[in-house]
Amino acid sequence: MTIVFAVCAFVLSFNKSQYLALLNTPQRQIGVLSCALLMALLWQVKAGILPSLNIHILAVTAVTLVLGWRLSLLSSLLASLLSYFFALTEVNFFSFWLLNGILPVYISYALFVICYQYLPRHFFIYIFVCAFMCAGLVAALKIMLSAVYFWSIDLYDWQVLKDNYMFYSVIMWFPEAMLNGMAMTLLITYRPHWVRTFYDKEYLNR
Repeated sequence: MTIVFAVCAFVLSFNKSQYLALLNTPQRQIGVLSCALLMALLWQVKAGILPSLNIHILAVTAVTLVLGWRLSLLSSLLASLLSYFFALTEVNFFSFWLLNGILPVYISYALFVICYQYLPRHFFIYIFVCAFMCAGLVAALKIMLSAVYFWSIDLYDWQVLKDNYMFYSVIMWFPEAMLNGMAMTLLITYRPHWVRTFYDKEYLNR
């Protein structure tokens, strides 16, 4: 079931024109590969009490804002492959990719779209809401969804997850938000043309 869900979620992101542009644009290829490598490295800096119940910085929200949701799914696939084959992971590949890549990407982009539609399009809104607050929320939701998944496959009972894993959602909110917020601040200040979801005419002319 996990395999089917992960594959379907990725197939939905396929866009022929974007992938053709990716193949014909070395700069985009470098961007996708660089984001994948960065995520894979950050995912290895982790802590936890019990096997599989690890916490780490995701950086998925920043990658989604930079690449857009379609290419960020591709980047998360590459990051998951690197993490799975070059480091020890306790869960199968598709579960790992789903929990660390696919779901955070979809949630990050959904939150961006909500902010874009219903909040003023301002530089500080983009930094503090789209990047900072949304990244923290994504990190907390990732831990909660992972707990539900581990409970659903009977890896741990709910009380163990609650006592040894779910409380990390409060702890990880701020470091995730801070890292993503700082990264996006630097990017839209010095390299705004690298950020796919940042539109100068809308966010700066206010």
